[in-house]
Amino acid sequence: MTRLTLAASALLAFAALAAADPVQSGLPVGKRPGPYSFLVATGPQRGQQTCYVCEQHEGGKPAAVVFARSLSDPLGKLLARLDAAGAGKSATGYKVWMTQLAPSADLDALATWSQKQGLKGVPVGAYEGVVGPPAYRLSADADVTVLLFVKTQVVANFAFRRGELTDKAIDEVLGATPKLFETK
Repeated sequence: MTRLTLAASALLAFAALAAADPVQSGLPVGKRPGPYSFLVATGPQRGQQTCYVCEQHEGGKPAAVVFARSLSDPLGKLLARLDAAGAGKSATGYKVWMTQLAPSADLDALATWSQKQGLKGVPVGAYEGVVGPPAYRLSADADVTVLLFVKTQVVANFAFRRGELTDKAIDEVLGATPKLFETK
């Protein structure tokens, strides 16, 4: 009985440690984001399949792409702050967008959520498939994955499990945005 108790305790301790490890999701720093299209729910391209990655690669323009499995107020806050990070930098062509990973697109629900969050300049849409674009290797454990890229290369990658997108985590993401506007 004692061995069984010790084994169970060790297994629980290992599981707790594994859960505490940061989730890895998406393309690593230095990799090139590949094209993918998604169904846009807001803005002038509503209802259209769009590839913003393709647009940003032309001229090596900076971008923040957010993949999300669920919609939340912290996600809305992150998107609004990422959008604000480009204030005064319109000449760079900086763009932020959010792609919800879902079995099927609900454009009306996405548009309503976006409006509630006050996201006027951030297009949101849906990729129909919960695993996301295959080349991006998004973890099933990640509720939110943020990729910052410029000059066709990822410069920062952040991933959060459900409930981990806190104000501190948002500040960490925003702390990496200056990399998008460095001139080299």
